[in-house]
Amino acid sequence: MLNAPVRSAFLEITEFLATNPTPEAIIAYKLPEHLQERAVELAEKNGEGELTPEEHEEMMDFVRIDQMMSLLKIKMRVKLKKMNE
Repeated sequence: MLNAPVRSAFLEITEFLATNPTPEAIIAYKLPEHLQERAVELAEKNGEGELTPEEHEEMMDFVRIDQMMSLLKIKMRVKLKKMNE
């Protein structure tokens, strides 16, 4: 089961995408500060070898979120480039 911070990250992203953002808005999108801080906290604990199994799963969810948003941003950059040709 997803814990609250990751659930919040997925909720934040889906709510953002439901607004039908422009490609520029998608490219500029960042998670809210409190979620970014949680991701950094987990990465630091991971570097120190101090993650619990639940925290490791939470960290991996943040990794998947980051990968998804990175791919989406690349697609939006390609779309903008094609529109400007």
